[in-house]
Amino acid sequence: MNTADFLSLLKQHQDKSLLFEYTKGKFVGANYHITEIKNIVIDAVDCGAGTDYWKETIVQLWESPQEKEKKEFMSAYKALGILNKVDRIKPMVRDAEIKFEYSNEAFHTAQLFVDDYSMDKNSLVLKLSVQKTDCKAKETCGIVETETETISSSKNSCAPGSGCC
Repeated sequence: MNTADFLSLLKQHQDKSLLFEYTKGKFVGANYHITEIKNIVIDAVDCGAGTDYWKETIVQLWESPQEKEKKEFMSAYKALGILNKVDRIKPMVRDAEIKFEYSNEAFHTAQLFVDDYSMDKNSLVLKLSVQKTDCKAKETCGIVETETETISSSKNSCAPGSGCC
């Protein structure tokens, strides 16, 4: 989901509570706050010497220890107000993918992407997911993907001087 789609979703459903499911069946607590919005630029080189460049919007979620008993979730209206205020100070890139940075005592800090969302009468639930790491230079490195697993086409495909790693 990109930033524009997220903002539009919030705008369309301002009357709903905004919930985040960070893993199947586990939700960010109602005591969460939006503590930071980051406009990130990634300027990367992969192991096959390929370059890439893209932008992301990272929204940091934090659970306040002083509000553990809180039961009412932030509304989409309030979240939209926070994001609009930030946007006036540091404009967000609308076509940048939006991710949510989160952790708690049982879940490591991660930047999670929006895998899906659902709604009911009262709530908008963003279903977040971890993006697994991957080699972007498989062809350069001689890695052949099969249906069941990824294997290297030769044992020394990432040896010094091979053009990879």
